[in-house]
Amino acid sequence: MPQIKKIVILGGGFGGINVLKSIQNKFKNEPNVRISLVSKDNYFLYTPMLPQVASGLIHPSDITIPIRKLCKQAKFYQAEISSIDFKHKLVTITRTFDGKVHALDYDYLIIALGSNTNFYDYKNIKEHAFVIKTVEDAIAIHNQIINMLENAAQTSDVNFKKKLMTFVIVGGGFAGVETMGEINYLIRESVKNFYPSIGVENISMNLVTSKEFILPELGPNLGKDAGKYLRKVGVNIITNTKAIDAGENFVQLDNGEIIPCMTLIWAAGTVIDPVVSSLKCKHGKSRKLEVDKYLRLADHENIFALGDCALITNPSTGQTYPPTAQNSIHQSKTVADNLYSVITGKTILREFSFESKGMMTTLGRRVAIAVVYGIHCKGSLAWLIWRTYYLSMLPMLEKRFQVATSWTADLLFKRDLTHVGKIKRKYLTKVDISSNTSSIKDLFKDL
Repeated sequence: MPQIKKIVILGGGFGGINVLKSIQNKFKNEPNVRISLVSKDNYFLYTPMLPQVASGLIHPSDITIPIRKLCKQAKFYQAEISSIDFKHKLVTITRTFDGKVHALDYDYLIIALGSNTNFYDYKNIKEHAFVIKTVEDAIAIHNQIINMLENAAQTSDVNFKKKLMTFVIVGGGFAGVETMGEINYLIRESVKNFYPSIGVENISMNLVTSKEFILPELGPNLGKDAGKYLRKVGVNIITNTKAIDAGENFVQLDNGEIIPCMTLIWAAGTVIDPVVSSLKCKHGKSRKLEVDKYLRLADHENIFALGDCALITNPSTGQTYPPTAQNSIHQSKTVADNLYSVITGKTILREFSFESKGMMTTLGRRVAIAVVYGIHCKGSLAWLIWRTYYLSMLPMLEKRFQVATSWTADLLFKRDLTHVGKIKRKYLTKVDISSNTSSIKDLFKDL
C-alpha cells in the first residue's frame, strides 16, 4: 500500500487559505495525500476591508468566508493551537467549546499563524483600547461610535460632550490611517444628518504616529500628501509621538500631553503568536521563524512558514518583506509548488522572490492614495484603483457581489447607525471528567 502523506496547515488567513487552495488543486487526483487545516475561527477574513466594517460601509458577512466552503478535500478543525512538537511531528489543538484536546500528526507542516496585536507592555492601554484585527473588533468599534453619538446627543454638558466626541487612533500605518479615514467620515456625516444637537465643532479626531509622517511605507511624498488631506477633513495628526498610558477617559502621550477622550483605537504594532515564538528552532527579529529561500525552516525540510510569522528576506534589496496580504498570497504559491515537488520526488525547488507592483490605501469617501508600478496616484482615480483591485482579490464571486452591492448602496443612502447589543455565548464548563479527559490513546483515535 502506498504510504499516506499527511499535510497540516496552521492558520486560516491569507497565507494558509491560499496554500490550501493551491495544494488541493495540485493533489486533487492523489488519494494518498490527506490535508488538514486548523484555525481558531471557522472563516477566512478579508482584513483589508475591516475599516469599512468599522464604519458601517459593508456588512461583516461581506468579507468573511466559511473555511469549509474552501475545503474541497481537506479536513477542517476549528480549534486553538496549543503546541507544536517537531521531534514527534505532532500538533496539539484544543477545541474552545469544551476544551477537548486532539493531537494531529503530520508528515509536512505549513505554519501561517499570522500575528497578534502588540501593546508593548502598556497594560492600561491594552485594557482600555479597541483594536482593529478581527471582525469582532470592527463590530466593537462601530458599536462604540454609535454609542458615543447617542450619548453625546443626550447631554447638555459641553465638556462631557467633547470627551464623548473625541477619538484617538494610535498608529500611522495602513490600518490606522484607513480606520481614521472611514470613521472620520462616518462621525461627521452622522452628526450633520442625524445628530445636529452634538455640533461638528465638538468633534475631535486625533491620529498619533511615532514617525515623522503617516504611511511611511509609501514614502515621504505620498505620506505627507495623505497627512495634508486628512488635516483638511478635520483630523489632527500628531507626529513623532507615542501613546504611553490610557484610562477610561484619557490617553497620555510621551510628550506630556493628555487627551481627554472616551475612545482609543490601537493600531500601532504586531507581535508573533506565542506558539510560534516559543518553538525550538531558529528565530530572527521579533522571534519570527527563519526560513531559507524555499520558505522552509532551517534544519526542518518538511516544515514551511509564511506570512507575518516568517522572516523572509528580499534577495534584491536585502530587506525583509513587509507583513502584507499581497506578500502572503505570493508566498503561498511558492510554498504550494515546493511542497508538491517534495512529495512527488522532484529535486528542483522554487526560490521565493517577489517585487510588489504597488501599495495603496483609502483616506475616506472617494479618496485614496497609491503607488502602482512606480507611478504615484491620489484622489478619486486612486480610490477607483483601490476598489477595483481589492474587489477582484476577494476569493469568492458571491462575496464580490455583496461588497459591490454595499458600495453601490453607500452612494445612494446614508450609513447604518444600528447599535448591536451584547451577544450571549455559551461554553461547557461543567462536564463529566471521563468524557473530557483524553489519554494518549484517545488523542490519536481520529487520526
